[in-house]
Amino acid sequence: MDALYHQTNKQVHEVQLHMGRLETSDKQSVHLVENEVQARIDQIFSNLERLEILSSKEPPSKRQNAKLRVDQLKYDVQHLQTALRNFQHRRYNREQQEREREELLTRTYTTNDSDTTIPIDETLQFNTSLHNAHRGMDELLGSGSSILDGLRDQRRTLKGTQKKILDVANMLGLSNTVMRLIEKRAFQDKCIMIGGMLLTFVVMYLVVRYLT
Repeated sequence: MDALYHQTNKQVHEVQLHMGRLETSDKQSVHLVENEVQARIDQIFSNLERLEILSSKEPPSKRQNAKLRVDQLKYDVQHLQTALRNFQHRRYNREQQEREREELLTRTYTTNDSDTTIPIDETLQFNTSLHNAHRGMDELLGSGSSILDGLRDQRRTLKGTQKKILDVANMLGLSNTVMRLIEKRAFQDKCIMIGGMLLTFVVMYLVVRYLT
């Protein structure tokens, strides 16, 4: 089990490095990097399934610690999966905006007398701004939903991990100071989740107020 654990942990760090490459990749290579990152994440999930089986077969004295290590890896890879989905969602919306802007710039409007191109009037500009505002709202809602889903998954993982740590603490007699640190970390994660939700709502309100 140790060999597979260290291999999987190394793969998690490699995925983190590849996530950094996504932000600097050009349009031609970003899809290849995304596919490579997703393939590595899928491999990590496959390893985690094997590790869960192996951890359940560990001796009782090592079983709890083995499960904790596997849960930590699961937490890390779920966070990476959420980050990849958010990046893909932003890239898709950015490319869609670029295509629509290109179509708008290359489109010509002529009169019945076949005159030269006429300028876009104020109504078209207003409709374009309104459409962009709606698209921005859809992007914010999608990103917010993905972030909240990731936070909920992480919170559930942390709850399970905290319970297992408490079980281990009862077995090994950890100090009260360590227990308080664990509870403080859980409270901080809850505050971060609530703060993220409030920030998302504020940004959505500002978009609706100033772009429509």
